[in-house]
Amino acid sequence: MFTFENQVIIVTGSGSPKGIGRTIAMEFARQGGKLVIADIAEEGIKNTVEAIHAIGGTAMGVTVNVTDPSSVEQMVDTVLKEWGKIDVLINNAGISQKVTVEDMKLEDMRRIFEVNVYGLILCTQACMKPMRKAGYGRIVNLSSVSAKRGGGVFGGAHYSASKAAVLAFSKNLSREICSEGVTINSVCPGLIDTEIWKSLDKKAADGVIAGIPMGRPGTTEEVAAAILFLASKEASYITGEEIDINGGSHMD
Repeated sequence: MFTFENQVIIVTGSGSPKGIGRTIAMEFARQGGKLVIADIAEEGIKNTVEAIHAIGGTAMGVTVNVTDPSSVEQMVDTVLKEWGKIDVLINNAGISQKVTVEDMKLEDMRRIFEVNVYGLILCTQACMKPMRKAGYGRIVNLSSVSAKRGGGVFGGAHYSASKAAVLAFSKNLSREICSEGVTINSVCPGLIDTEIWKSLDKKAADGVIAGIPMGRPGTTEEVAAAILFLASKEASYITGEEIDINGGSHMD
């Protein structure tokens, strides 16, 4: 795997045990990275930091509300004071809601976009400043197969729209700053074997699997591997791109 020795890596939403953020952070730690576990849940932060320390890795926890500009700025200030730089930002924090368009309320739309889009942009704005100053940085944004195929298993149309916005934002920002040594790429996971997936009943689960040519959900480690590649020094000529990780359920 690629080395991230002495690189400072922020992974938002990496405190939750239900998604893929914790696995992403653990894989970076295994490759020598210095991890910033950024989440709104203090107990989750503590657990992820302890898990990284248990494998001999380096990590610090920072409580952050990605939808609050002052909270995001404080997170970045804390990291810079402690470790002096930010090499990699993984915008993993996100939420979903399964609801039909007919039943969708304005507050539902706002809540999804505040975290999935506005929060991602706020974190990017704050972290790209020290990256541009250093002339180096890697930003990887978590989108979804739902952004491309118009829905999936768990999210409604507002979720799909928010994840499509992530792709458009990433491409635009790439054009703005990639000449300064900062790349911005995205990954689009399909069905991944998380706690959310495990909560489906057998009938629903079998229906989802039937639409995946590989016949299984992906693993969080498989998503993390793609992210580590995009965040590596070796991926220096890749920007504005998106990697599909979906077992063939959607092919561009």
